[in-house]
Amino acid sequence: MADGSDGSDGSDGSGGYDALVDSLQEVLEAEDRIPGVVKRGHHYYNFWRDAEHPRGVWRRTDWASYVTDEPEWETLLDVDALAAAEGVDWVYSGVQMLRPAAREPYARALVKLSPDGGDAVRVREYDVVRRAFVPAAEGGFDFEVAKSRVSWAGPDAVYLASDFGPGSLTRSSYARTVRIVERGQDVGTAREVFAVDPGHVMAVVVHDQTPGFERTLAFDMVDFHRARTHLLRTLPDGGEQWMRIEVPEDVRVDVHRDWLVFAPRTDWRLPDGAVVPAGALAVTALEPFLAGERDVTVVFRPDARTALQGYSFTRDYLVLAVLEDVASTVLAADPTAGWRLTRLETGAEFETVSVTAVDDEDPERPNDVWVTRSGFLTPTTLLRGTLDPAEPDPDAEGEPVPGVEIVALAPVKAAGSHFETSGLRVEQHFATSDDGTRVPYFQIGPTRLVADGQSPVLMTGYGGFQASLTPSYSAVVGRAWLTRRDGHDRSGVYVVANIRGGGEYGPEWHRAALKERRHRAYEDFAAVARDLIDRGLTSPERLAATGRSNGGLLMGNMVTGYPELFAAVSCGVPLLDLRRYTRLSAGHSWIAEYGDPDLPEEWEFIRTFSPLHRLDDVPEATRFPATLIWTATSDDRVGPVQARRMYAKLAERGAEHVRYHEDLEGGHAGAADQRQAARLLAMSYEFLWRHTAAPVLARG
Repeated sequence: MADGSDGSDGSDGSGGYDALVDSLQEVLEAEDRIPGVVKRGHHYYNFWRDAEHPRGVWRRTDWASYVTDEPEWETLLDVDALAAAEGVDWVYSGVQMLRPAAREPYARALVKLSPDGGDAVRVREYDVVRRAFVPAAEGGFDFEVAKSRVSWAGPDAVYLASDFGPGSLTRSSYARTVRIVERGQDVGTAREVFAVDPGHVMAVVVHDQTPGFERTLAFDMVDFHRARTHLLRTLPDGGEQWMRIEVPEDVRVDVHRDWLVFAPRTDWRLPDGAVVPAGALAVTALEPFLAGERDVTVVFRPDARTALQGYSFTRDYLVLAVLEDVASTVLAADPTAGWRLTRLETGAEFETVSVTAVDDEDPERPNDVWVTRSGFLTPTTLLRGTLDPAEPDPDAEGEPVPGVEIVALAPVKAAGSHFETSGLRVEQHFATSDDGTRVPYFQIGPTRLVADGQSPVLMTGYGGFQASLTPSYSAVVGRAWLTRRDGHDRSGVYVVANIRGGGEYGPEWHRAALKERRHRAYEDFAAVARDLIDRGLTSPERLAATGRSNGGLLMGNMVTGYPELFAAVSCGVPLLDLRRYTRLSAGHSWIAEYGDPDLPEEWEFIRTFSPLHRLDDVPEATRFPATLIWTATSDDRVGPVQARRMYAKLAERGAEHVRYHEDLEGGHAGAADQRQAARLLAMSYEFLWRHTAAPVLARG
């Protein structure tokens, strides 16, 4: 990417790019990271990468060992050793374990491995007891590399959604059909059990293995935000038939034991006239609903400041993660007490708190939850506690109802601190966008800031797919930006913009920037940039921005729509050609987000936020910010061609300080191991730092 003029020579005394690579790799591979685990039976499973195992190991331990400072891990699969033995640079993509018979240990898993870090994976059956893949001679499942989704249908069969040849894929490049494959059966002869329209995104079939509630569900993903959910029912004659769960397509459906859970994206009006509002969470009993009853209970109702971020069931309770002005709140409900919500005390200001069930089938501790806390300046902490009934609130209106509390909440693991946070603080501010909307953003920087416009500031944002950017600890940001010093001893300031298109205020915040309203996301980001400048925190010569994927599209629109605001931009694995995006990789699946360029009336508005085309409208005399565009050849989600074309077009325009980088491996993540990730991150941060701090260095 860079020549000496862009900062690879380390002339600022910081050691430059190579030193930064080593520093970032150190934190990415730090031994005091928290090994996140999933409980299956008596074991706690984890996937781990470090300097000794750059490709990683799949491993497990027990509870008594996990809570110690140095757990004894039992290695199940060494991906580095597998890659060396087979001559393929495998990248681990996850496992799905087969639930064993009662009181039997977990013994089989479907392991997903990508040959290059892309979304396409090979799926192979693994024997956990023997520590080996099950050979074909024994009927072991082994499915060729494709964008596959699998689910155990039983000990000797799997549901496979994959590429079965011509006509089996949607226009989004995902599986259109699902087959049930018996052990030892050739995939080509397997029976098709579910299929969707080729214009839809994908077909998925999942078998719920919960004892006593075994069932099979099929999902027709109509577009990125709509789906049809079906339940496989047994007919009186012994046959089977898919029964659709009759709700609007934009109501997300989940099934847990004997409950149906609904999360609507728009207001859902029930037959009796009651409304389940957009962004709410509602529940009902499964069988009565299938029989035609519509007695739905709304558990959570959002307001103008709150948004549901997630939920999880223990055996007896429902726990919810909620944002309130992008600050975490945790609520819990007891179904036997009318689903009344109780606020749980779990975190502090400007922290992200997530709560998930440990194992709702654990015979001894079925109501235990993991509590994970993280802040911009606070390393991640993992705690474990138990949900229990709480005494009724005597001050509550009406009949006192028991609440829920979390007891015996205790730290299990704490990540280490890898950059100096003394003298730093977190603030939340609000900018006013072009249409008057208040847009929140977090500012992380020195406690004492001089309002002279000279602080080097790095902004980031996303603004799409209802994804929220919340506080989280990043030693990479700390080392690569917050604790660096320019020629006037100014340290970097980091800003996270919570722009529309995200989920920080629920579905309406997302819908506000869909399709013809997409420009709102870019206006929001620019408004935050102007607010930083107007407050005297920085200036266009000191302001940088970074984003990837949909955030890369955001960066492309900053370069072409607001070049006067930024000194430097890093644009990663980006969408940039909105004229052709639906024909590239998985692009067709995002029509619900951006619009369909093949419809003339939609291309009219899409063109206004397609950076490759917007570039044609930028005056010839425009001075573009220094721009780094990076991607991966193996990115089979967005694809590298859009990044290549944007770089070429900027170069043709004679734009200064435009750099391009393309790795072979890494897929849409951009990196296949921690060393590659460290190089990529260091390249981006060094480029941005050089073009915001270097002018100060030159004068200093």
